[in-house]
Amino acid sequence: MPTLTPPSSRAPHGARAPRAPRAPRKDALENRAAILDAAAAVFRRDPEAAIDAVAAEAGLSRRAVYGHFSSRDDLLAELLERGGRRISAALTGVRHDDPRIHLALIGGALYGQVAEVKVLASSLLHSPLEQLAGGALQPVRRSVREAVVRGAAAGDFRDDLDPEALARLVEDAAIAVLDEAVRSELAHDEARRLVMSVGLSVAGLAWREAVDVADTAIALMSTAGGAA
Repeated sequence: MPTLTPPSSRAPHGARAPRAPRAPRKDALENRAAILDAAAAVFRRDPEAAIDAVAAEAGLSRRAVYGHFSSRDDLLAELLERGGRRISAALTGVRHDDPRIHLALIGGALYGQVAEVKVLASSLLHSPLEQLAGGALQPVRRSVREAVVRGAAAGDFRDDLDPEALARLVEDAAIAVLDEAVRSELAHDEARRLVMSVGLSVAGLAWREAVDVADTAIALMSTAGGAA
């Protein structure tokens, strides 16, 4: 007995079956990635920058940028989502039984994603997408808070502040130092050590101890192949 094809699956007589969507061309994907990289650099320097500045940074026309993103907010939204993914990936497995080293390792991970962190932090203040930016930074805040709570309980960190408040101060300090490290064009190792040690100092360590802990964390990162 012949098999009947359901009417809904038949193509009209003489018509071609619909083609599967084409995968984006390689050059289109490269242009999109270049636009996102350019936007990260531009918005880190100037959170209010226009699309024209992004196009110039990417070496593309304004029209080419709008061919990938329908608006500035559309571009920024994807940039924030990308930043959140990269930061979450960088923090995967970042933990240590010693809360001081744990906090230093967070600083090292953030330094490795400095452009993404700065765009997210700036967007909290300068963008209608601040909720998206705040959500993307949640992995950082959870990890910092855990380290702060454990460090205060162990007597390593100051316990005269609410852990939430102290975690916010550590986060704000780390972001401010990230910006200064980039602006001052410090050498890679020096800048990373500074980001780590300042966060530890805010948490309650004396600066010499903070530098020693940062150096210990850097050695661990190098041993694990995680030096960035």
